Amino acid sequence: MKIKNSLKSLKTRDRNNRIVRRKGRVYVINKQNPRYKARQG
Repeated sequence: MKIKNSLKSLKTRDRNNRIVRRKGRVYVINKQNPRYKARQG
């Protein structure tokens, strides 16, 4: 999992990417291709 300041660039890398808020943190998740995982902070 990558930890980035800005997730907007990671969201555009794959069309299945979703931005999700969990427990006050922002995540990029991808069910079809799980290597696109990232957290903000």
